[in-house]
Amino acid sequence: MRKMTHKIFFTILIISILPRLITFWYVRKRTYSIEAVPAQRAAIVFGAGLWRDGSPTPVLKDRVATAVDLYFTGKAEKLLMSGDNRFEDYNEPKAMKEYAMQLGVPVEDIVLDYAGRRTYDTCYRANAIFGLRESILVTQKFHLPRAIYTCNNLGLSANGVSADRRTYRDSRYWQLRELPATFVAFLQVHITRPTPILGAPESIFPSKK
Repeated sequence: MRKMTHKIFFTILIISILPRLITFWYVRKRTYSIEAVPAQRAAIVFGAGLWRDGSPTPVLKDRVATAVDLYFTGKAEKLLMSGDNRFEDYNEPKAMKEYAMQLGVPVEDIVLDYAGRRTYDTCYRANAIFGLRESILVTQKFHLPRAIYTCNNLGLSANGVSADRRTYRDSRYWQLRELPATFVAFLQVHITRPTPILGAPESIFPSKK
């Protein structure tokens, strides 16, 4: 009985870790510095939580600041801020926009996705709603493997830039969180293929007639 329990435990452990290892391998040649990343017309910034007063957390601030650097170095023309806004008093995209504007980005070059509740939704909607086929993804190293893998497997060709600009107090939590999150992402991308909240297309770069 004990041997059977150990086998089940190790099987579950391997199943949980394997997707994370696959995504790490997958992004090796798709992760760049700001200076080296191939330019794209848009960069996608993923939400990462707000404080109680509605201001962005350090993790989110660093994502926005990194995207702003991409913008001002000519690596991206537009910034797509994608986050959670399912509650009236919780608005990640708005906080991200306000911080980017504080850093000097003009409002006309900031696009908001209010239904980016999870990484899968952000990638799916970037393609289906906002018309992106290629993009730079901006997030921390712990999240880049899942983000890049998900977007590329949903038809959005993407490279990534790390937004790590400091040591994060809760970095262990984020690392552990990625194990189940990556496993779920694999199920979504390859098996369940859920459809997120959609709506009318809002192309960031409308085609000229």
